[in-house]
Amino acid sequence: MTLPTELRGYALLHNARYNKGSAFTQAEREALGLNGLLPDLVQDLHMQIARIHGQLEAIPDDLQKYLFLSDLQSRNQTLYYAVLMSDPAHFMPLVYTPTVGEACQKFDHFFRGTRGLYLPITAKGRIKQLMQNWPEKDVRFIVVTDGERILGLGDLGVGGMGIPIGKLALYTACAGVPPDLTLPITLDVGTNNASLQDDPLYLGLRSERVRGAAYMAFIDEFVSAVQDLYPKCCIQWEDFANFNAYGILDRYRDKICTYNDDIQGTAAVALAGLYGGIRIKGEKLSQQTVLFLGGGAAATGIAELISEAMALEGLTLEQARARNWLYDVNGLITQARTDLTDFQKPFSHAHPAVASFVAAIEAIKPTVIIGVSTVPKLFNQAVIEAMSRINARPIIFPYSNPTSRSECTAQEAYTWSQGRAIFASGSPFDPVTLGGKTFIPGQGNNVYIFPAMGLAVLATEASRVTQEMFICTAQAVAEQVTQAQLDSGLIYPPQSHILEASLHAATRVAQLIFDRGLARVPRPADIAQHVRSYAYTPVYQNYV
Repeated sequence: MTLPTELRGYALLHNARYNKGSAFTQAEREALGLNGLLPDLVQDLHMQIARIHGQLEAIPDDLQKYLFLSDLQSRNQTLYYAVLMSDPAHFMPLVYTPTVGEACQKFDHFFRGTRGLYLPITAKGRIKQLMQNWPEKDVRFIVVTDGERILGLGDLGVGGMGIPIGKLALYTACAGVPPDLTLPITLDVGTNNASLQDDPLYLGLRSERVRGAAYMAFIDEFVSAVQDLYPKCCIQWEDFANFNAYGILDRYRDKICTYNDDIQGTAAVALAGLYGGIRIKGEKLSQQTVLFLGGGAAATGIAELISEAMALEGLTLEQARARNWLYDVNGLITQARTDLTDFQKPFSHAHPAVASFVAAIEAIKPTVIIGVSTVPKLFNQAVIEAMSRINARPIIFPYSNPTSRSECTAQEAYTWSQGRAIFASGSPFDPVTLGGKTFIPGQGNNVYIFPAMGLAVLATEASRVTQEMFICTAQAVAEQVTQAQLDSGLIYPPQSHILEASLHAATRVAQLIFDRGLARVPRPADIAQHVRSYAYTPVYQNYV
């Protein structure tokens, strides 16, 4: 990293990308006009990390820890990522789920300083001009939201910016994607949340959400601006309402490098969990029957990817889809229903209506239930016991985020199944001891997927992101779980080893990208080394 010639003295200490704080050497302080602006003692990065750990231990509240880390990111980027990467399993819940949910809800009240770009629909016709205000000219990854469906919390308007910021922090912390290549963006098209419109501290447009043709024209202008300014950029769509999420993905997936994490990333991490679960059961994926609680973008995205993976084992796609069922607020999704969206119809099957989710379990006899309802406690005792009656090892995945929205807890799943459940959740739960055995709950966190996908795309300059790439990522994640970990109930690699897990998955995906002719760089002799060469390491550079 070369220090810009004009960056000296006080301005240098307030530039997050180049600031080293107390780690500036005596020679650097002399040459860069820093004498007197810092305490005299020089401390290295390791001592700075230890100080941050100590400061965080003194803060009792997770939201305040989130804000403390956000401030650190704004003043010393290298130290921020060094802290996160020093203990990723500990810090991921603080910078993303579940803490980020509360941070988004209180975004306007805790607003300190800007990060990323806010593009209001009132600036239509000038979006490219606004984007040119971003200082970095080589952006490779954009995570963008319109704030309408933030986690399981609903319409948070511009407060949803915490999601793109958090996702991109994990791109770097979990897979080494260089932070200077990333850009969080919020598209402000209004909000239908009346409490936000009435809040004097709300920072977004105080109008109802724009819909229809005007909305899509705004999206088109945004995508066009990204392609003009950053032709190598991959766009990740995040937390859009279902009807917009599918419409946008279908509009662009075959034209540009893009994907929707809620549809495809969530699907891949669920598939990875299933691959782990069936290793415990000693069965094939194509033997499973899956019942979803929830019928939105996440459920149908998971169901479609599972179906495509089942097809790789010999089923037709129609046969595979028939093994995936949806249950939403109006009951089991069947062919007789008249309220279905186009993306639900492939998973509507011929079946009588059923009165409850438990009745659906008894009728369909699923081997797997996956919760993406965002409604807590729906996997109640009757549900878990029903799954346990028809399965020796029921697979129970309550994936809704944050923790307050989880369909059940790990304690409940293990207790009500008498320790037989194969469990993973969207948010973290502590280990559970039952009958003298300790179970380690898995967390089906998209962090196993999108950072690795990002590093693979970066290293190959992929022109597209395909469904096959997500299946490949899921397989690469699952194959890293050891037998000992499976025996303890863990079906994902430990988050403490997330960087190595991501590098392995990124290498597998990069190989596929080269094999399919989607790369825009020459194929290297050693793909693993090529991928690793792109990974960012948070270390200070010498400026003198």
